[in-house]
Amino acid sequence: MNKPQSFFHLHLISDATGETLLAAGRAASAQYKDARAIEHIYPLIRTEKQVAKVFEDIEEEPGIILYTVVDQKLARGIDERCATMGLPCVSVLEPVLTVFQSYLGTPAGRRVGAQHVLDAEYFRRIDALNFTMDHDDGQLPANMDDADVVLIGISRTSKTPTSIYLANRGIKTANIPIVLGVPVPESLVSASKPLIVGLIATAERISHVRQNRILGNSSSYVPTDYVDRAAINEELAYARQICTRHGWPMIDVSRRSIEETAAAIVALRGKNR
Repeated sequence: MNKPQSFFHLHLISDATGETLLAAGRAASAQYKDARAIEHIYPLIRTEKQVAKVFEDIEEEPGIILYTVVDQKLARGIDERCATMGLPCVSVLEPVLTVFQSYLGTPAGRRVGAQHVLDAEYFRRIDALNFTMDHDDGQLPANMDDADVVLIGISRTSKTPTSIYLANRGIKTANIPIVLGVPVPESLVSASKPLIVGLIATAERISHVRQNRILGNSSSYVPTDYVDRAAINEELAYARQICTRHGWPMIDVSRRSIEETAAAIVALRGKNR
């Protein structure tokens, strides 16, 4: 008999966007498969009045509280309210800042949203996103040498979402579909700058993803071999042949999340520089 899943409230208080907190909270929650976090996100909390309003909500649905607030007065106020209510409370960044301060010998600047400034890195990410959207699914194949990374693979190997994830890290990423019997563009073969990576998966996984896609597009015609595992295996064999012929590395995405696939690609970039 399966154990029923329990629920708990996870309150995330941030003086910026809350992305750091959300990532930390989900990473911790993922370790508890029998307990699901109900997330309450409070971004841009920068005044005592806002903190008071947040705790009115927390009183209604108490739970674990994580926060990233650089204003020490506000942070103390959060700690005090949590202590009064008897709720667990953690400042996610404070232990990290303490280590930095000890090692660097200087206190943190305590700038709210410092990681979101409109600097050169920010505009590099925007440029990468624009490039990636323009070069999705084989568009503008003549520009492959302008890419940092080119992802190739048969349909439903997560090329587009992985490309967008990499672009969010400032990596210009193009992706090109591999179609059985169709050669890849010559501009890709002759490209010298980008890291070219083949994404593959098991036929079972691809068939499952394609079947789900069909269910969401029931009005459109779908070839019968689109979900046939034997046909998919032929597509995969063709993709592997192309990658092997050109010496392009391959990553099996069958059991990888988009983030894990992207991390593997970033690691390959580091080795190929």
